[in-house]
Amino acid sequence: MLNRRTLLAASAATLAAPGILRAQTTPGVTATELKIGNINAYSGPASAYGVISKLETAFFRMVNEGGGVGGRRINFISYDDGYSPPKTVEQARRLIEQDRVAFLFNTLGTPTNSAIVRYVNQRKVPHLFLATGADKWGNYQDAPWTIGWQPSYRTEAQIYTKHLLEQKPEARLAILFQNDDFGKDYVAGVRDILGDRFDRMVKTVSHEVTDPTIDSQIVSLQASGSDAMLTATTPKFAAQAIRKVYDLGWKPLNYLTNVSLSVSAVMQPAGPEKGVGIITSAYLKDQSDPAWQDDAGMQEFRAFMQRWMPEGDITDSNTVFSYGVSKTMLHVLQKCGTDFSRENVMKQATSLNNLEIPTLLPGIRVNTSPTNYHPIRHMQLQRWTGSTWERFGNVIEGAQV
Repeated sequence: MLNRRTLLAASAATLAAPGILRAQTTPGVTATELKIGNINAYSGPASAYGVISKLETAFFRMVNEGGGVGGRRINFISYDDGYSPPKTVEQARRLIEQDRVAFLFNTLGTPTNSAIVRYVNQRKVPHLFLATGADKWGNYQDAPWTIGWQPSYRTEAQIYTKHLLEQKPEARLAILFQNDDFGKDYVAGVRDILGDRFDRMVKTVSHEVTDPTIDSQIVSLQASGSDAMLTATTPKFAAQAIRKVYDLGWKPLNYLTNVSLSVSAVMQPAGPEKGVGIITSAYLKDQSDPAWQDDAGMQEFRAFMQRWMPEGDITDSNTVFSYGVSKTMLHVLQKCGTDFSRENVMKQATSLNNLEIPTLLPGIRVNTSPTNYHPIRHMQLQRWTGSTWERFGNVIEGAQV
């Protein structure tokens, strides 16, 4: 029979270790392990992004070798969805209901995350730092358990349009966009700036992610008489667009979505000389830029790659992205202490203050709050020289709309 002293001692132990108590009730959390779920396109039309989760696997392996976090080893479980929303739903259910992960981290893609956002919010599963810049990931009112990481596509398009108007106030802009929320955010960002001038100045053509090529769309846009272009699509189609514009002899003032600026996955397959002059935006440091040769943050990244992912391509911007978002996730977990309840993980993810990440450009910080689910809001323009991206101008923010 328990006596009064035993009961008091047990109660004191429980009060002193709330993290242990919550670990017993939070899925994916035990006294020794923390399960994190991830979904990426290791196959299919967006497979160039598969390297992101490969690096994250290596990153958490490094964390585990260093002792883990809060006394726990990370069990990082990543599945392929082929960039197919129905498959994403299947994999999300598998992770949450069968594997019983504590939360999802950096799941890839706008259409794919759109397919699961309602489900994960109904289940109150943290859906953290998504690998997509759709503006809606900042909608904390409707999806309080879902938060993005990279700058909003809509913000990015606003920045391009402001620059375009400075360079060519009467430009006729052609937009090639992927026919989903990802591509449509760019159209919305351009409309934010142009307002009632949009219909007069802009020609839009969409494509499906299942299309084999976008050559006919490029021919149509050139025929519209446009003298500027914005390409808002994934790496495979971005490389095709660069080649086709060059082969047609078309020379528009050319803007390219930030998610397709990879040297190894886009610019080299397209032909480095064919993209000279293209303008994109940056919030991450570019390994191919000599300016970062002696930079402490990039030296840290290169040392990680050499030891933990030696087969990886450090010129692929996706690896720089992955390292940055992984560092952010690690910081959140360290802030959790030993309390990895879903509520506390979400609380810490939404209370980041001027967090410095080694792969972000100088002057760009990660900031979140319960009413700010857009962690990174600033970018800098850059231009392709034929061998590297060369930054110009100041770090800027999109329009306030």
